[in-house]
Amino acid sequence: MKNFWIRTASATVYALLFIGAMMSGQLTRSSLAGHFILLAFLLFVALGCTFEFYRMMKRQGSRPMEWVGYCLIALTMIAWGVTTAPYNHFNDHVFNYAVTPLMAIGLLGFAVVAIAELWRPSEQPFRDIAYTLLPMAYIMLPLSLMLLLNSMHLLLAVVVWVWVCDCFAYMGGSIVGRHTMWARHSPGKTWEGTAIGVVCCVAVAIITGPLFNQDLEWYNWMIIALICSIFGTLGDLVESMLKRSVGVKDSGTIMPGHGGFLDRFDSLLIITPIVCLYVEFVLPLI
Repeated sequence: MKNFWIRTASATVYALLFIGAMMSGQLTRSSLAGHFILLAFLLFVALGCTFEFYRMMKRQGSRPMEWVGYCLIALTMIAWGVTTAPYNHFNDHVFNYAVTPLMAIGLLGFAVVAIAELWRPSEQPFRDIAYTLLPMAYIMLPLSLMLLLNSMHLLLAVVVWVWVCDCFAYMGGSIVGRHTMWARHSPGKTWEGTAIGVVCCVAVAIITGPLFNQDLEWYNWMIIALICSIFGTLGDLVESMLKRSVGVKDSGTIMPGHGGFLDRFDSLLIITPIVCLYVEFVLPLI
């Protein structure tokens, strides 16, 4: 019972902070203030996720350049946040110009890390280079794209539907789950539970979608919900694969009873880029 209340309190604090950051524009009545409050929250999460990732990689004997990685992530997210801020008149064409700072800092970062590795005594230098830079793609990019989804009033919907899918998948799997989905990476996840989570997520999305954004049709909500439920499950499995590869149960302890930053954001790290691609490139063609 004590563990239940700890988990509940931890989840409540996490939900309030995340939802508060997403809705800070409405709460402060300033889209610009809301944009940078959410950016600050996501930057904190990105650095926390990266810290956990580096700590797990060091268990394998790798030696990533941690502070270089932190600086690259901070600089890139801040540059992205400034170029996508509401006051920027190019904001309607964000993909046409805002990727420039990401590409520039990313390429410069690779050069800096690769050259710096020449002076480090390492038996596998390119492994260290890869692990130093991997959080840029796996962690920083998806979290940065959340700013774009939030400006379209879609981020809160995506987060809520991921939670809905997780809850119903857990309950369904506990009641009728029989066939393990991916025993090698997550023995507790079943096909039955996953199917129940997907169906419930789609149903909830079709019903509640207009509450978040009235410009989209029901089939758009259905597609976005399918992305959230299917790729959210796969994102969870990817992080489980990462943890099992280094022999840890949780990525961290920042959230008592729930694990670390990566444990909470694993699904969203895979979902967010796919939803952004759908909204930016597929949705206009439908």
